[in-house]
This record gives sequence, structure tokens and C-alpha cells, in this order.
Amino acid sequence: MTGALVDAGSGRVLARRVVRATGPLRRTFGLLGRGALGADDGMWFDGCAAVHTVGMRFSIDVVFLDERGAVVRVDAGVAPWRAARCGGGVRTVVELAAGSCARLGIAAGTRLALQCASP
Repeated sequence: MTGALVDAGSGRVLARRVVRATGPLRRTFGLLGRGALGADDGMWFDGCAAVHTVGMRFSIDVVFLDERGAVVRVDAGVAPWRAARCGGGVRTVVELAAGSCARLGIAAGTRLALQCASP
């Protein structure tokens, strides 16, 4: 399932092609196998508080969200072969192209949502 990442407060679209990682295979492999991540792309992991970049060939921004979709923390520019994790009530992780959070103004307290197109 693919949707748009939006700022829940303003409704502004931040990334147009964000894949919701459902199922064990999609969650396990995530962005592996890609050569890069476009500025309008990302991946959304529900029920997750940690990700890794083992085997990836590019850096990413990792956004940790609480149960309300509020950003708890941003780990910018996580390099390949690293892990990123956060406690403190994190329920969702969003992976975006490196530099996206600074460019889009995503910071602690920003509320994000994934709007999926209706079938």
C-alpha cells in the first residue's frame, strides 16, 4: 500500500510515494535492493521503534513517531550499516531520503500521517 506522507496539522504533502511496510517480508527487506531513495519517496513501519541500514547503499533520515503521529525524534543522515532506535512510546518509524527532514521542516512535535488513496 502506498500513500502520501502529510503534515497532519497543515495538510501539506511532504512525500507522495510512501510505502506502508505490511507483512513480514516487506518489513524485513524495507528499502534493501534500492540504489537510492527519491526526494518524494519513503517507507512507513507501524508497530516499530527501530530500523537498520545493514546492506543499504545510501543514507536515510529516520523519523520516530508516537501513537498520535507526533515526531519524537529525527535521526538525520543515518549511514549504511547502522541501526537507529528510540524508546519513549515510539509506535511508528518513517524512512525518508537523507536531508528530507531538514528540507521539509520535520522536527520533534510535528504530527505526521499517511494518507492512502482509496481503492
